[in-house]
Amino acid sequence: MAIQTKHLSKLEPWQDPKSQPYVTIKNLTKTFNGIMAVNDVSLSIYKGELFSLLGRSGCGKSTLLRMLAGFEPPTTGKIFIDGVDMTDTPAYKRPVSMVFQSYALFPHMTVEQNVAFGLIQEGIKRTEIKDRVTAYLELVQMSGYNRRMPEQLSGGERQRVALARSLVKHPKLVLLDEPMAALDKKLRERTQLELVNIQEKVGVTFVMVSHDQEEAMTMSTRIGLMNEGRILQVGGPTEIYEYPNSKYVANFIGSVNLFDGILVEEQSDHVIVKSTLMEKNLYITHSASVPVGAQISVAIRPEKVMLTTITPKGEYNWTNGVVEDIVYLGDVSIYHVKLPSGIKVLATVANLVRAAERPIQWEDEVFLYWKPENGIILSI
Repeated sequence: MAIQTKHLSKLEPWQDPKSQPYVTIKNLTKTFNGIMAVNDVSLSIYKGELFSLLGRSGCGKSTLLRMLAGFEPPTTGKIFIDGVDMTDTPAYKRPVSMVFQSYALFPHMTVEQNVAFGLIQEGIKRTEIKDRVTAYLELVQMSGYNRRMPEQLSGGERQRVALARSLVKHPKLVLLDEPMAALDKKLRERTQLELVNIQEKVGVTFVMVSHDQEEAMTMSTRIGLMNEGRILQVGGPTEIYEYPNSKYVANFIGSVNLFDGILVEEQSDHVIVKSTLMEKNLYITHSASVPVGAQISVAIRPEKVMLTTITPKGEYNWTNGVVEDIVYLGDVSIYHVKLPSGIKVLATVANLVRAAERPIQWEDEVFLYWKPENGIILSI
């Protein structure tokens, strides 16, 4: 779930046609020995965003990040940062800093020396270096660690030092390559919140690579979901989750139930879908961009599916089945219900009572139902 910020009545930059992108990627392609790693990607990122490139290993997201950093030259295409063409600019001349997955701290330098290294290379005055290092170590809550060596730090502390080293140079763009992959779950969750708070304080544009959908959903202003070198969908966490534009996106982000069928009726305020996987038709309260008779899929998230032992009313949006499995996750349980057609439907139910008191158990015959607004039409 995305971190909630204060509601603003004005449009977000990416919603405002008058806004100018801060980072623009135009038709970017990268091939390695004839193999396409990044395939004709165009993307606009706005100032102050925390934008995530999300996808499975090998989808091209890290290659795209490395081209932004200047570590890989594009085969074709252009990269602009703050209106300046950076396509052929070497990495050391770009207003970009990168936080690596391994953090890449110098093991023979103290925390203070690691953070100051880039400033020393640029010939910044000693007094300014000291002031900046002090300020950014305080920002990442590492004051008092100045004299420690990297081997004396935990994974989370190293990550914060690496971030301070990137921010201290006042870059226009900070790139993060799987920055929390080495942290355990609890520390990762806490660090995600800290990183978002730091990014909001400094106002620097962040682009992060992640294969962890929960991490991207928690931290990002927007997400670009990648597969096979292409960006399939760009949107905010809520948009990507609630309104996926394809079966691949729906399956990648969270869990989903998919019902293949045929669109048999379309009205201005609803569509009706007949599925071979269940006896009842599906009634969905929005129009579709596909014609009547088209083969489509209907996606329904497990938390939108409700369970009951009482036959639902009406002729749409319900079916029956048998509980085959119950996965207990503490706050919720996921019920795996097998329909007469043989497919399994997932229903996520909050654990409001203890396990022994639950009205529905293994091998019970149940009914599943959902609201008309919960279905999502997917044409591909």
